[in-house]
Amino acid sequence: MSETLTLPAEARERAGKGASRALRREGRTPAVIYGGKEEPTMIHVEQKELVRQLMTGHFMNSIVNIEIGGQIVRTLPKDVAFHPVTDRPTHVDFLRMTGDSMVEVQVPVVFVNEDASPGLKKGGVLNIVRHELELLCPNADIPDEIQIDVTGKDIGDAIHISEVALPAGVKSVITDRDFTIATLIAPSGLKSTEGDTNNG
Repeated sequence: MSETLTLPAEARERAGKGASRALRREGRTPAVIYGGKEEPTMIHVEQKELVRQLMTGHFMNSIVNIEIGGQIVRTLPKDVAFHPVTDRPTHVDFLRMTGDSMVEVQVPVVFVNEDASPGLKKGGVLNIVRHELELLCPNADIPDEIQIDVTGKDIGDAIHISEVALPAGVKSVITDRDFTIATLIAPSGLKSTEGDTNNG
């Protein structure tokens, strides 16, 4: 599970572009918390703290506890808009998390046991098709990463979602096909000398 982040916030009295611009001039970033069968809550957060959390690299996969008016609202970041020139965050959407609801998240994949792959030992290259998986997870149990074991994989082999052991309660969002996550390819310029006998 990704660590839980805490982000202090204040309620926004006014919506609209003018009010949002004024907030940004004060070093604040407008945001909204929606979902959970409640009215959206307009908030603003300190831009510096938001940027610091974005820089962790796992902000979008972390539970963010938003502190507002003495209350904690458990959320999951869903979208961050950035300024096209300065690259500063200009708006954030947070999804309110309630009970045991399921949430869709992008979780990075990590390949393990590369030294146990005959194909990689021969100089083969892991061609990663998907660096992240779109998963449906219980909101209290979002994995940091999904480990994929490449033990025994040889050149020409492919790794599909059906081979991946997902944590309990976690499902792939894409269910209509057994998509490829990575393939093991021969190093460029090197033809396989084993012919086409291996149908793998």
